[in-house]
Amino acid sequence: MARYLVTGGAGFIGSHVVDVLLREGNQVRVLDNLSIGRKDNLARAVELVESDVRDLKSLLSAAKGVDCIIHEAAVSSISLSVKEPVLSNEVNVTGTLNVLIAAKEARVGRVVFASSSAVYGEGETLPKSEKMTCRPVSPYGVQKLCGEFYCKVFSRNFGIEAVCLRYFNVFGPRQVTGAQHSAVIPDFILKMLRGESPVIFGDGQQTRDFVYIENVARSTVDASKASEVSGRVFNIGGGRGVSLNKLVSVINNLLGTRIKPFYGSPRQGEIQYSQADIKLARKRLGYRVRISFEEGLAKTVQHLRKRCE
Repeated sequence: MARYLVTGGAGFIGSHVVDVLLREGNQVRVLDNLSIGRKDNLARAVELVESDVRDLKSLLSAAKGVDCIIHEAAVSSISLSVKEPVLSNEVNVTGTLNVLIAAKEARVGRVVFASSSAVYGEGETLPKSEKMTCRPVSPYGVQKLCGEFYCKVFSRNFGIEAVCLRYFNVFGPRQVTGAQHSAVIPDFILKMLRGESPVIFGDGQQTRDFVYIENVARSTVDASKASEVSGRVFNIGGGRGVSLNKLVSVINNLLGTRIKPFYGSPRQGEIQYSQADIKLARKRLGYRVRISFEEGLAKTVQHLRKRCE
């Protein structure tokens, strides 16, 4: 049994990671400011510290006695990072630095950092490989890349085994809905359940590598235990690109509807095409896509349909 601290552990991805950790019999402490995360996402067995990763003092206390920190806390909206770059930088850069300092001071053996495919930025080469040069086009992408560099520097200078996971477009139950910066899949599903047209910013030909949450949570826990991965970066995605037009079509099929999307102007900071090369994660982390895009989307539709009843 290991002892974990999960920042942002009451949120969408973090709470699923906590579930996997608890199923394995680990002790879990969560640090979350509950700005987006919810207490009801957490099992009673979890110790909850209501605080913020910008509060170094709280992190230093929360990190005591743990074997691994899984760092999920973030301002994860690209559009919000464009609108509020200072705020997102404080959370995504300073917050990550604070996590690493706390890990160093508490002599935590490993940190798993939730990075993002946004670090790659724009580029025609697909799939996106960890060997590619990163050219982020949003403040969020810059901030996550900065976090990766901090992880590598702390691995080199302070002996912390830091592992960075570049999540692609994660979706599934507990994802934030109804907010101004909510993710595309729950936003589309909820609109279409109400008979409304989903809004696509652009022509709909842009692709995303959608990956179901259970795949991501499992890979994150695996990364906390894998050997010889310190200072390394891994893509965590589905390994395929799906256009937003295709996404609307699949949702229509699941709902038995024929709703057409509304097309708006492209948004700042959004990339056009995305697809993950997941060979390295397969080789070093034993990663595999356990639940396909189609199966995960069906589960998500079912979950949101029940919520709306």
